[in-house]
Amino acid sequence: MKIITVTGYKGGVAKSNTAIHIATFFSDHGKTILVDGDPNRTALSWSQRGKLPFTVADERQAMKLISGNDFVVIDTPARPNSDDLKELAKGCDLLILPTTPDIISLEPMLQTASDLGDANYRALLAIVPPAPSKEGAAMRKDLVDNGVPVFKTMIRRSAGFQKAAFEGVPIRDISESRSRMAWRDYQALGKEIMEVLGDD
Repeated sequence: MKIITVTGYKGGVAKSNTAIHIATFFSDHGKTILVDGDPNRTALSWSQRGKLPFTVADERQAMKLISGNDFVVIDTPARPNSDDLKELAKGCDLLILPTTPDIISLEPMLQTASDLGDANYRALLAIVPPAPSKEGAAMRKDLVDNGVPVFKTMIRRSAGFQKAAFEGVPIRDISESRSRMAWRDYQALGKEIMEVLGDD
């Protein structure tokens, strides 16, 4: 069983969106459960509006449902303190930290990286403006230059995510072509996660 935790030091960085789409990716590779530990219950609400290809449970139900799964994705509350972050990192195989590509996010991400030390984590650039904007690439370079491990894949901004949330399905089930591009970002991310976990 592989445990992947998604957390963020601030709200609005596509944390729950990322947890849902990572779980969608892994549901094609084994039995997957998403544990919704976010007080907003975004993943649970999403699943109740439609159909997701994996089990979604809150942290109280999860203990009964977790056994027998190949992949466990945990969506946590935003803004964990540094002690919580260290505990989250210890309790999983990989900690994913989504962030937006803006200067306001750079300092908190560097502080988070410093708090985590040598834990197994990766920063993920999400809600990245499409080309010709260079914000994503510039932020990625800043993080790499500061020694922060960052996924190569960046998740582009897409209006399709709101539509997917409204329908209660993953973005891969939205028919328009731009939404398919957004799903390809998460497929590429899933493959990178598998490499990090040594499951390729």
